[in-house]
Amino acid sequence: MIQQLFNPHATFAILDLYLNISTGGIPLIPKLEEYKKQFDIESDDAIIPGLDAIEEALAAVLNPEKDLRIIHVAGTNGKGSTIAVMEAVLRAHGFTTGVFSSPAILDIHDQIRINGQPIKPDELAYVFEEMEAAGLSGLLTDFELLTVAAFLAFRNAAPDYILLETGMGGKFDSTNVVTPLVSVITSIALDHTGFLGDTIERITSHKAGIIKPHIPVVIGDVTDEARDVIIAQAKQTKSLVRVYGENFYMEVGDVETYRGMSTFELPTRQMKGPHQAINHAVALEALSLAGVPLKQREVARAIAAVQLPYRFQKIAENVYIDGAHNPAAAAMLVRTIEEQFPGEKVDWIVGMLNTKDYEKTLKILTPLANSFTFVDFPHPQAAKAQDLQAVCPVENSCILSSRDIELTAQQTVHVIVGSLYLLNDLLHEN
Repeated sequence: MIQQLFNPHATFAILDLYLNISTGGIPLIPKLEEYKKQFDIESDDAIIPGLDAIEEALAAVLNPEKDLRIIHVAGTNGKGSTIAVMEAVLRAHGFTTGVFSSPAILDIHDQIRINGQPIKPDELAYVFEEMEAAGLSGLLTDFELLTVAAFLAFRNAAPDYILLETGMGGKFDSTNVVTPLVSVITSIALDHTGFLGDTIERITSHKAGIIKPHIPVVIGDVTDEARDVIIAQAKQTKSLVRVYGENFYMEVGDVETYRGMSTFELPTRQMKGPHQAINHAVALEALSLAGVPLKQREVARAIAAVQLPYRFQKIAENVYIDGAHNPAAAAMLVRTIEEQFPGEKVDWIVGMLNTKDYEKTLKILTPLANSFTFVDFPHPQAAKAQDLQAVCPVENSCILSSRDIELTAQQTVHVIVGSLYLLNDLLHEN
């Protein structure tokens, strides 16, 4: 980094801004427009509540989702990490996997993964050809199109297990058309309040909408309010519930030990932080409930190696990036840094979307702050760096463009945090 940087359908059916709409002419599912144009498929801009449209579309392509063994994952934070652990453990045991996740890291291809690799362009083109032949043009939103594409890709590849991440919420999410082996709710926090509601109970109600009759559900570390809502929903569906801290947990000592449906001693994790211990336990509990025959050696091998981009990822000496984009994720990041660098201060480099609660996020980061640098980056919903600086409680701050940041080794801890779009921009520039 340059030296100056560190000197003194209805509302509920609307999927997240970065998933479902384009603003300012920028496609927010990168490269989707290329496939739509190539195969003459248009999106429906009208957002209609419910799942009728995607269910009709899936019926037109002979319901590929019904042939799949799925673990369905919802939650405010921790979905990606939990899925990454499950994917690694499954593959270590010799199983083939499919993953549908969001948002894109690079482009549309990495949102659909087969055996750990982004779907190949020719494979995705074949899927869009199938959708064109089925007459799906004009029926679906962009995210619904991508969801159908994922199900078709998985039917074609026939992996042993599918790890399916919701886009946002759960009840009206376009992924919520499946009957999974297990449902997972990783965490609940105030995020997307304009879409899901402004209380923990309302947000939880939407995420608990993925629970299906007689299908077990695994709950991560949630508040009592969220737990009560999920358990009430599970009682209605007569679903077995496994709650972190009650039915399974991660025992911390000289080595970490997962204790739940099975018991495994775990090696040192690549994904750091106490919250990641919980995500790992949730992943192992979900796989056990799904009937996966887990073995100690394979579990340990997977845990020792698995890493997820943008989760406290080291990119240079004393330089880390993390996609903490809401207050709950920021609090987890702070705990991780306190665990890894006890007593040290941090030079924060921050860029966020204006749809996020950046003022509260900054307050959470402040106790560890040596300085703040606020970054302007190219995205239609990027919060202006000067707006972030205006609510910053630390005087030692400055503003830079993402183009002026170089990712090089530092003498003290520097963490680039916030929007995945900022992190993508920085990594691609460097």
